[in-house]
Formats: sequence, C-alpha cells, structure tokens
Amino acid sequence: MVKALVLAAVVWPVVLGGAVVLRAHDAAPAFVTAVYVATSRICHQKPGRSFHSDGVKWPVCGRCSGLYIGGAAGALVWLVLRRRPVSRLLVWLAVAAVPTALTVVLEWTGLAGVGNLARALAGIPLGAMVAVVIVRTAAGDRLEVRSSKFEVRSSK
Repeated sequence: MVKALVLAAVVWPVVLGGAVVLRAHDAAPAFVTAVYVATSRICHQKPGRSFHSDGVKWPVCGRCSGLYIGGAAGALVWLVLRRRPVSRLLVWLAVAAVPTALTVVLEWTGLAGVGNLARALAGIPLGAMVAVVIVRTAAGDRLEVRSSKFEVRSSK
C-alpha cells in the first residue's frame, strides 16, 4: 500500500499536466473532462487563480498545484529517508504550513495581492510534509505526543 501511495502522489501531478496538454491539442476529451470534473470537487478552479498553458487553464489552482507538486516531492523524499527517525514530525508539518497560511492571511486581509506563483511555491512545503506524514503513517509509523514533543515511533 505504501508504494501505491508514493506512486499515486507522483502520478497525480503528471495526470493533471497531461490533461492540460491534451486539452490544448483537443485530444482525449473524455479523459480530460473526467480530470477537470474530478478536480472540481477538491479545488475551486477559479481562472484568475489558476495557471494557464497554451491558453488552457490548469485543472487546479496555483495553490493546489504547489500542494500536489510538493506531495510528489515529499513522497519521493520518504523513499530515500524512510529508515531515518524523524523527531517532531508534526512540528515540521506545522512549520511547513506557515507559507501557505501567510499567503491566505495576506489575501483575506487585503494586505497584499498574492500571485499564482507565490501560492504554488508556498504550497510546496505543506504538500511535501503532508505526503511524508501520510506515507509514514501508512508504513506503520505512529505519531505520538510525549513530553510536549511530537515524535514518530516505528511500530515495526
């Protein structure tokens, strides 16, 4: 199951990019429509907040694009570092959420306009850490809270 999760995390951004390329070339309309409909359930898909390639809007917004790219990277990093103990994993997850939270606060308060590239770049660390937490949990690691510290313990 763990390898399937890693594979899915890596393949998903490729599927999204493939849908854009296919839509730009008017190819595989059923597949492209399925991807756009599926992603509409998890992303607002607002044109002004989405990247465009060859005049085609991506199936997810800039922030979701960053989350998915980060997720793929995080899953791949897990493959390389899976045997290493990680202390304070949930603290790292919270730290990784800071850039995304900052862009949201800046937008909602009107203090600054945040572009798609900034949204995507801010989402990468969060996507990566979420992927690491999910994959490590699926691999049997337990997240424990002890002495005000978040620790990861392998149940293997």
